[in-house]
Amino acid sequence: MLPERTRRILTTHVGSLIRPDDFVAVLEKKEAGAPYDADAYARLLEHSVTAIVRQQMETGLDVVSDGEFGKTMSWSRYIQGRLGGMAYRPRKDLAGIKPGEAVAPGADRRRFPDFYAAYDKTQNLRIPLLDAVCVGPIKYVGQAEIQRDIANFKLALARAGNIVGFLPVVAPASAIPVHIEEHYKTDEAFVFAIADALHEEYRAVIDAGLFVQVDDAFLPYMYDRMVPPMTLREYRAWAAVRIEATNHALRGIPEEKVRYHICWGSWNAPHTSDVPLKDILDLILTLKVGGYAIEAANPRHEHEWELWLDTRLPDGRVLIPGVIAHTTNVVEHPELVAQRLVRFAECVGRENVMGGTDCGFAQGPFVRRVHPSIQWAKLAALVEGARIATKKLW
Repeated sequence: MLPERTRRILTTHVGSLIRPDDFVAVLEKKEAGAPYDADAYARLLEHSVTAIVRQQMETGLDVVSDGEFGKTMSWSRYIQGRLGGMAYRPRKDLAGIKPGEAVAPGADRRRFPDFYAAYDKTQNLRIPLLDAVCVGPIKYVGQAEIQRDIANFKLALARAGNIVGFLPVVAPASAIPVHIEEHYKTDEAFVFAIADALHEEYRAVIDAGLFVQVDDAFLPYMYDRMVPPMTLREYRAWAAVRIEATNHALRGIPEEKVRYHICWGSWNAPHTSDVPLKDILDLILTLKVGGYAIEAANPRHEHEWELWLDTRLPDGRVLIPGVIAHTTNVVEHPELVAQRLVRFAECVGRENVMGGTDCGFAQGPFVRRVHPSIQWAKLAALVEGARIATKKLW
């Protein structure tokens, strides 16, 4: 169960934390297909998860994650190795292109091409040079990996004193956001097949006694890719199918054990073409989850807190606004964090707010959005800001 939420503002974060250098060095070999010691990797993974959980606890966070250390490639593409029915073929349009040089164009990239040309060189992005192709029935084949992640995390939680933990998992919309179809007759059939497969992963986390966080950055991000030429109405129809599929993936799972996270992507760039929260909030609130973790500290979206003045939070649900940004190495002042938390509490009720972060401090194993020391300073500011907000609200 969660710690008492009616006496103070609790703290958490989105899930992805910066991996230690020795762990990344092994992952580099693993992802490159180079020889590596699998047993040593397993031991290092267990040790790294234990260490990251302990550091979260010592920082003062109430609800912690495994740092997503069990995930390879990225927060979403990890699922590629856990789904049967998919094949990956070289992209014909990228002949001669090197990893990190090809990113799917969206409206923001078209508006600021010179910026992105320089920016991409600094990000160590691992852009896939393969097309995802659905060649047969989608099925979940990641049982061993999810059980390994669960076991490592539960061991780490026990060693830290049995604090509360959540595992991040990918949403149907973000699992395979773009693909070539060679099996299913409709887009909806494919999306719901993904949802059926992901249900098994979600269920495994819940059955292990953990909380689950469904990550869905692609739901808002695809607006930047789709509109124009699509209209907002057409985009919402696309998104509505994926919201319905997420509920399908969550069928039979207690709502209070689930939270849903959206952001507009972890890259620190202009974001001038993001879908406004007001255009998707009604869809998000139909999800059968206990909490909504929504980016709110990013200067492109902080103003959207005003939506909660006129939006009713469904009964029994918790708002987890991001009050710490991943987009800058500037450490938020705890008083600012407290102001943000109080603002949300005055909108939806102090007992219905938990302090969170906008996005992960690492997009995956190889992309750091802030320096590791800044990550911990920001999380400490979140904890102190929650203490200040608690004094003001109680």
